Amino acid sequence: MRIALVLIVLFAVLAIFPHLMPSPYLIHIGPLIFIWAFITTAWSYMGRFGLVSLGHGAFLGLGAYTTGLLFNFYGLSPWIGMLMGGLAAVLFAIIIGYACFRFGVIGDYFALLTLALGEVVALTIIAFRDITGGSLGFTLKSTGTSLLYFQSEQKIHFYYASLGFLIIALLVWKWIDRSKMQKALRAIGEDEIAASTLGIGIIRYKMIITMISAFMTAMGGVLYAQYITYLNPHTLSGVLTSLEIAFKAILGGMFTLWGPTVGTALIVSLEEYFRVTYGGKFVGLSQIIYGLALVLLIIFLPKGIFGSLQDFFKRKKS
Repeated sequence: MRIALVLIVLFAVLAIFPHLMPSPYLIHIGPLIFIWAFITTAWSYMGRFGLVSLGHGAFLGLGAYTTGLLFNFYGLSPWIGMLMGGLAAVLFAIIIGYACFRFGVIGDYFALLTLALGEVVALTIIAFRDITGGSLGFTLKSTGTSLLYFQSEQKIHFYYASLGFLIIALLVWKWIDRSKMQKALRAIGEDEIAASTLGIGIIRYKMIITMISAFMTAMGGVLYAQYITYLNPHTLSGVLTSLEIAFKAILGGMFTLWGPTVGTALIVSLEEYFRVTYGGKFVGLSQIIYGLALVLLIIFLPKGIFGSLQDFFKRKKS
């Protein structure tokens, strides 16, 4: 009951926040946090069951570029393009996922393989520069404020849209938790051999969660591209983007519902603070902080900030 009340108050505050007359810059930060929280939550669908992917930038880029190119060249609505981009990411996930799971690529090998694949997608986008704009990227055509083409000149519209998508991602998490898939994946994550002897379809369940994660991540890529209206392979795909997605989830706690959102809120806020305060004086500072924080977290807070706090309060109650 207390948790439900807290959630109601939290979302009520988030809903009225734009009407409290904050600066336009603060309203701009809101969608960035919500969109990246959506993406990191989608990543955690896999990560919390031991399927640590370091190549989700591939799904992000596929979703964003498929939608953006279909819109710029053929005028296809991003709402339909989002579905197409999600399906493209799912197809890629099926090909790669089945190959990995069929031949027993797990653990560190799975992480390294996905890391390489994320960079392959980024390099492929760059290679087709005549279509994608290469490393320079391309800008989405402007239609003004249009619900059909998912564009708006008012940031508040994206604030509520991205918040709505984040709620959907959290509901999908809860749906996974209530399904029999959750117990199967947890058993697989703990011991694949033991799970297989119990008749659990290891490949099937791994494929399902990978496809869900890929589809949702691709949707997140579309949300980000529509908000920024500029697509670039270095921000939507590749190694750095993939690692940032994983780091945000790990920082907050990828095993808990709210962990990825908490980690994302902290990182996006700090990034914007350093960018505004120091500008180009300390280029690469955020990456250095990422590395140091990740090492410290793995040593002292393996369950992340939110996960560790949750455990602390549970111990206090007992």
